[in-house]
Amino acid sequence: MKAILMVFLGGGLGSALRFVISRGLNKSALEIPFGTFTVNIIGSLLLGLILGISLKSGALSNNTILFLATGFCGGFTTFSTFAFENQAFLRAGDYTNFALYTFGSIIAGFAAVFLGLYLSKLV
Repeated sequence: MKAILMVFLGGGLGSALRFVISRGLNKSALEIPFGTFTVNIIGSLLLGLILGISLKSGALSNNTILFLATGFCGGFTTFSTFAFENQAFLRAGDYTNFALYTFGSIIAGFAAVFLGLYLSKLV
């Protein structure tokens, strides 16, 4: 039961912060949604850091990992919004922004995880 509570609390905090950031940075349906992009990349970086630190030192308890990685990062990042925004680009025939957003998000997301794992070695 404690594990579910940790995921619930972390997810709520992550979702609320995602809402604030996305609301501030997402301007129009036909522009690249920088709010969603930002939270997904920051979330990938944080996940790499959290899991890297955990793997390196074992300093984080299972409950802390559930709260931060599964809960917070899971609630903070959003694949469903990313997918919805991409279908809007396709529906509008905006193939340039579709390609930039899709491939930019995937490449930057992977790079952010690897950067987080690398940075965790320096901590």
